[in-house]
Amino acid sequence: MNAQQSAVVDEGRTIDPGLFRTILGHYPTGVVAVTAIGDNGAPVGMAVGSFTSVSLDPPLVAFLPDRSSSTFPKIRAAQRFCANVLASGQQNVCRSMSRKGTDKFADVDWTATPSGMPRILGSLAWIDCEIDAVHDAGDHYIVVGRVEHLELDTPESPLIFFQGGYGGFSADEAKA
Repeated sequence: MNAQQSAVVDEGRTIDPGLFRTILGHYPTGVVAVTAIGDNGAPVGMAVGSFTSVSLDPPLVAFLPDRSSSTFPKIRAAQRFCANVLASGQQNVCRSMSRKGTDKFADVDWTATPSGMPRILGSLAWIDCEIDAVHDAGDHYIVVGRVEHLELDTPESPLIFFQGGYGGFSADEAKA
């Protein structure tokens, strides 16, 4: 895409989905593995780049799964989830959580959070939540989680998704 390309909303309110994705791909996002325990007692998980804090009082976070996700219904049924903030060296975990139709936890080490959700070892932090609300949002849902437990495990570089690729983050200035 060159600097001259742009998306214009016409009277029919259409924007080319490919161009929309390309332009928003210039905004870096952290990568989180959202995990839960399925009805059969096995861990389930998905990688998301749409995770955010929502409120401090009460403590709420949100993630935005695609409506076509085969994993989100399992997480929704559990009524709980753990958001695992992936480290820059956990691209393999991201790939595992992005696979379809396989045991996503075959090569992923985890332990249980206080509520029993899968906490992925080596993640920077984990946030254990109860689902507070699920809202329709176009081709996605907005899932709001009420935070019950959280912990910082490894304060290092997060996994970042940017322009279709993965990498880490390096601060130019020292922390204040």
